[in-house]
Order: sequence, then structure tokens, then C-alpha cells
Amino acid sequence: MSRGRGIVRRCLLRRERNRIYALGGEGFISVVQQNDPDAVREYPLCSGRAHWHFLWNEVVPGRAGFGIGTHANRELGSAGIECQKAKAPAADEVSGRSFRPDEPSSSLANPGSMSNFSRSEPGLVCWLLSLCLLLFQPSGANAEAPSAKGWSVRISAEAIRVNQAPKLDGTLNDLLWQSANPITDFRQREPHEGEAPSEETEVRILYTRHAVYFGIQCFDSEPSRIIATELRRDVSQDLDDHFEILIDSNHDRRGAYVFEVNALGTQNDGLIVEEQGGTDKGDFDPGWDGVWTSQAHITPDGWTATIEIPFTTLNFNHSSDVVWGLNLKRFIRRKNEEDLWSAYRRTFGITKVSEAGELRGIQDIGSGRLFTVKPYGLARHDKQTGQDSKFPLTAGVDIKYGLTSNLVLNLTGNTDFADTEVDLEPFNLTPFKVFIPEKRQFFLENAGIFNFDIGDQDQLFFSRQIGIDPITGQQVPINGGAKLTGTFGRMEVGIMDVNTRSSGPNPYANYAVARLKESLWLGSYIGVMGTDKRSGNVLDSFNQTGGVDSRLVFFKDWLVGAHVAGTRSPGDPGGASDVGASLSYRSNWLDGIVERRKIGPNFNPEVGFIERTDSNQTYGDFTFKVRPQISGVRELQFEGFILHAPDTRNEASTQEWQGTFRAEFNNGAYTDNDIADVFTQLITTPFHIYKNVFIPNGIYHFARHQLTYGSGQDRRFTYNFFERFGGYYGGTLNEFRVRANYRPTVKFSISASETWNRFRLALPNGNFSVLLASLQANYSFTRFLTFTSLLQMDTSNTQAVSANLRLRYNYRPDSDLYIIYNVGTQFASIAPANPPQVRETRFAVKYTYSFAP
Repeated sequence: MSRGRGIVRRCLLRRERNRIYALGGEGFISVVQQNDPDAVREYPLCSGRAHWHFLWNEVVPGRAGFGIGTHANRELGSAGIECQKAKAPAADEVSGRSFRPDEPSSSLANPGSMSNFSRSEPGLVCWLLSLCLLLFQPSGANAEAPSAKGWSVRISAEAIRVNQAPKLDGTLNDLLWQSANPITDFRQREPHEGEAPSEETEVRILYTRHAVYFGIQCFDSEPSRIIATELRRDVSQDLDDHFEILIDSNHDRRGAYVFEVNALGTQNDGLIVEEQGGTDKGDFDPGWDGVWTSQAHITPDGWTATIEIPFTTLNFNHSSDVVWGLNLKRFIRRKNEEDLWSAYRRTFGITKVSEAGELRGIQDIGSGRLFTVKPYGLARHDKQTGQDSKFPLTAGVDIKYGLTSNLVLNLTGNTDFADTEVDLEPFNLTPFKVFIPEKRQFFLENAGIFNFDIGDQDQLFFSRQIGIDPITGQQVPINGGAKLTGTFGRMEVGIMDVNTRSSGPNPYANYAVARLKESLWLGSYIGVMGTDKRSGNVLDSFNQTGGVDSRLVFFKDWLVGAHVAGTRSPGDPGGASDVGASLSYRSNWLDGIVERRKIGPNFNPEVGFIERTDSNQTYGDFTFKVRPQISGVRELQFEGFILHAPDTRNEASTQEWQGTFRAEFNNGAYTDNDIADVFTQLITTPFHIYKNVFIPNGIYHFARHQLTYGSGQDRRFTYNFFERFGGYYGGTLNEFRVRANYRPTVKFSISASETWNRFRLALPNGNFSVLLASLQANYSFTRFLTFTSLLQMDTSNTQAVSANLRLRYNYRPDSDLYIIYNVGTQFASIAPANPPQVRETRFAVKYTYSFAP
């Protein structure tokens, strides 16, 4: 028998008027009067657990209001209690692990078969009686349908109150942990959806008046193969074994906090907003930083971790009738296995907050109101090309205050971003803008609320337009700003105002942004957004943008999106609108999207990101996925898409079609190959590609091909290479890129990349090459003291080499000391045509101290 497993009894409950029918037991049906729970009548029914399992899986799932579960944390009339004897975690009898009807039959032992059912006369009686119960289900006003706060079945766990905090040493040796009943019933999302995990996991939850505590035990049959290499906070842990905790403290089933820890205790955290993950396709947006503590240890039978999350970090101060949304995820790197407590369908994952389970039991807590003040002091030396050296001493402050448990106010004064990681330098091969993700902390926090997606990477609001020159990448000083984010009931709110002072070619400006979303059914919303930019530029004194958007989810797998937006600038030019709609579908075997969008020639959201204007686009993309029985292969994908985008006068502008084959392997390796990628592109303004080389106006037709391979991700040395070759604007272009990562110890890692672009164009000086290279080294003295260095080279620039060195000491939660040296640029240009950037030399020492008044 597996560790910690025992016998659990389950049954099927159904409430009808004043009676509760309990199917199961040892061959009887019980009828209980609600007004007199002691009056129980038992009727012989049938024998054999297999019949009941068949009944549950084949008949009951088609009806609303049924569920399976245990009764420890539910009243008698709530959904789900026992149906049969089955193997399951013994602790379920106390902790209340309940099962939804859509769970696979493997979640119950001894599933039985249809053949056994059909051969058994008592089984037929079971089926007929249950069918009668279904037919007499109340309807209309008396019907009890599942709802967010109703009695629909949902996985649940219970937090146990303790008078003092358990020891947070990364082990579960403290006897306080034994007072909590472990959560054990995880299911695989990858590779085998719905099946039991290959390794067991137990999670215990305690709380005091001021914090909630998680004790995590990840059993492993081969502990020597646990992968734990990352000691730097706020860095992706995808190359390590790790564990994630999702907490929807508002229980609105739309957004949540996520806390991630690996087997070294290293922390990463972030937010999920409207069930959307991070921009890098991670589980969450890592822009949010919370104050919490963690420790972890690798043990002879796996690894353990202890986590403390103060209620203030969650801005949570309720003390009665507490129900949180909760989900838990374990990732086993060497097996590329993802195990979840809930939302384990492959099309869901931990980002599907509406499918999370529930945490109950938290009562009588102290105030959890969020209030932190974080001043900083900065000393630096600056030297820009063509300017005198500067030695400024400056200071500023960031304040975070929870107005209510659902509403947070962020204030910033004399904002500085010296500690922000530098951008990797791009080389733009297209005549369009380059999208570069935001990295600055003030704009990252709760950034998902301001998302207004209008197609591909285009956004109605793009925060990098504030405080960074879009052409040169130079910082524009920020006087201060305020941001209010959160919810009012079903309404999600985001309001921001930021003021910048003049710097170089950038005049002073004020940016105001407002975003509202009304939640409809789960995963669906309708929203509005407006931005207003006022500046000292007499030729462009204002720019206003407004839009309405909606996302509607049907049957969990179908999604309809639509938007209407417009801009207003001096002179009120016509053709300043953007209208689009899309229909998408996602399943285990097919992903598809069809989209129509029309962008006017004068649509100009200056505080947004638009790749191209004057476009009438039709787009379709379908990806077919299969999982063949081939050793080592997890999934094969076949994708085809077509983009037809003439201008608004229906004249040729852009057209592309592509066929792609991909393979994903069980160890994380992959291949991604474009069989054909065929372009038609109109150039209306000479395209400056390199130094004195300009691609002239005209319409171009060419085709390209791509080969990509990435190694398995379960090794200390990983690599990938990318080769794309074929035509390019009347000539040829060969792109070759290779990246490699090596992690010899938990303290040291190094990564290198090189991209070689070889051009052969039918132009004067059209035969040339551009080399981009980077080398990054990281050394972690401890989890709290880390050194990173980044060297970059770009031969398209006359000053080809740049460097960034950064030492970070996280001496207390949310408080840091930085020592930074930078030569080159910190933020890259997003403009097309690779404009020259201003070079600077900077040495800075920055000290931050976070405290709660």
C-alpha cells in the first residue's frame, strides 16, 4: 500500500425537497428527513461497489447539482458524500478532499466495468432507481444549480488554527505540522492528464492570527535526481523542481497571488489577473513582489519546504466566513511532470483560477491591512556621450496601502529605476516596431489590470511609453505617480497618473490611464479604457485614446473577443479607429483562432503599442496536436496560419502564410520547424536596415524556412539552436542563433548566446553581416546575496560592446542594497529601423528599506 493511504468511504448525495437520498453504504439507500436527521430509513438496493462507480461515471455527470466528496467539512445537505469504498488518502476523512463529477475514473479505486454492470440484476435496479431520482430533480425556482457561492462540488481543504507559528526551518519536524491533515490527492496535468502522480505530495496548512503557513513534503523515489540550482530571487524556476501555491484571497475566481519555491527555498512570486499568465508564457506575471519567508531541504525521501505568508501581504483582513480560492502545483523537472490539486485539465493549468479548489477554516485573525513604506537613497556617477559627468545624490519613496481588502493604492515620488535589469539588445529585421516587455517595478505591479489586448502584441496601453524615450531608450525622469488597482464587487478597477519632467528631446508630460472591467460569468468580462497624455510639445500637446473590449467564454473551451478603440490628437484626423473581433477554441487536440481587424491610417495611441496601421486584417491559425505512442515523444503539433492584411483601400500591403511542424519530448527537448513561411510585403518608406544600407520602396515576395532544436531541460548543460534561411527583400538572409546554459553548482551559472545575420542584398554595400552576442554569469553567495554580470556585443553599432554588473543584497524582506555598474544602454529602443542609441556610463549605489508604519 502506498505511503499514507487508507480506506475511505464515499457516497452520492442528492437533496430533494425535505429528503436527502444517500446512495451507497453496504447495499442500501438511506432517506433522511431534513427536519429530523435521526429519522433514517434504509432500503436494500444492490451489492458491489463497481455498480455504483459505473452509475456515477456514466449517468450522474450529465445532471447538475451532483457531487462526490467527504463530509468532514460540509453540512449534511451540501454536495457530495460517499458512494463506495475506495483507496484514497486517509486524511480525506477529516480534511474534506472532494471530487467533481468530471474527474476521471482513475480517481476512484475498483472502477468496475460496463460488462459487470450489465450482468448484474441488482445493478440494473441501482440504475433504474437512480434514473428515477434524476427525473424527479426539482426544476424552476426549486432547482439547486451550482453557483460560485452555492453548493456545487469543489475540492476543499481546511486550515488549522495554532497558537504559535511552527518552526520555519524547511522541515516538518515540528509537531505542530501534525495537527493539520495533509492534502494528498494531486492529479497529473502533464504528461498523463488526470492520472495519479508518479511521486506523492503532501501539503499541510496552519494559521495564526497574523499569517498562514504551508508545510510541503514532496516525496521522491530518487532524491539524488532532484534538480535544484537557482538561488536568485524573482528568477524563473522552470529548470528546477519547484512548488507553486495559488491563493485567491478575494475568492472572486478571477485573479490570484502565486508563490513559488524550489528545493533550495528560493522565492519567486507574482499575480494572475483575469486568468492570464505571464507575458513569457509563465504561470503568472512576476511583476508583483510580496513579503513572505521560505526555507527548504532535500531529504533522503524527497524534499520539504515551509512557507509563511503574512495576511498583510495578501491585504486580507476578514475574520469570519473565510473561504479562499486555493490551488497547488508541483513540478518534477527530470520527468517534465506537472501535478495539480485542481484544474489539472491540460487546457486549464494553475492560471485557471475559476477552477481552483477552496481553503476553509480561517477565523478570528488580526488585521491584515497592507501598508508599507519603502524609501530609497541613491548615489551615482553618470556620463553620457557629449555631456559632462554628473554626480547626483537623490532620494525617493514608494508607498503601498490597502484601502480595502480588494483595493490597493500605490504612490511613488521621484521614482528611480537604476536597479532594473537591462534590456537585451535587439536587431530589428522588420520595418515595424519592436515589442520589449516592461521591467520596471512600479509599472509591473498589478499591470494585468491595465491589459487591453487588441491583437498579436498590440496593446492600447503600453507602460514603456512612460519614462523611457521610445527612440533612444534613455530614461525620462519621473516626478511621481499614483496607481489605484483592485475590485469593487464584480468591477475591476485600474487608475494611474504619472508625471514626468523634461529631458533632452522629451518635454514634460502627464499621463492618465483608467481601466474598468465588469465581470460576467467565469472568465468573461466587458471593459472600457481611456488614456490621456498632455505634454509641453506645442505640435502634439495632447493625445487621447478610448476603447471598449470584451471577452466571452463559452463551454470553457470557446472564447469570443472583440474591441473598438479610437484616438484623438490635434487636428482631429479621420481614420483614427481600430475595430476587431476573434473566435478561438482550445482543446487537447486542436487550438484555433480566426480574427478580423481593421486599423485606420491615423490610429495613434501614443501611450500604447501598435505594430502597423492602415491595415484590414484577416487572420486564421490552427494547430493540430497528437500524442503518439512513440518512445520519448510527448506531443506532435502541425500548425498552419494565414495573414491577409491589405491596407484600408484594399491595396496589397502584407500577406503571410506558414506551415509548421513541432515535436515535444518527455525530457523537455523540442523541435520547431517552419516548412514554409511565405511573405508579401509592401515598403512605403525606405527601410534603414544597416548603417548606410536602405531597402527601397516597393512590393516584395519571398519565402523562408526555419529549423529549431532545444535540448532536454533536465541537465546542467542545456542548449538550443535556430536556423532560418531564404529570401529577404530582394536578396537573401541567413540567421543562425545558438544559446547555451551551464549550471555547474547551485551558486554559479553561466549562459551565452550568439546570433549571426548574414545579408546578401541586391544593393550597394548589400553584402554584410551583423553579430549579436551576450554572455551572462551569475554567482549567488547565498539566497540573499547575488552577483550578476551581462556583457553584450552588437556589431551594427560603432561602439559594439556594453556591460552591466550588479550586486544585490536582500538584507531583509523587500529591502535591498544594490551596487550597479553599467556601460552602454539600459533600455532598448522600440522604434523601427534600428536608430542609434545614446551611450552612457553609470555607477550607482542604491539603498532601499521597507517597513510597515
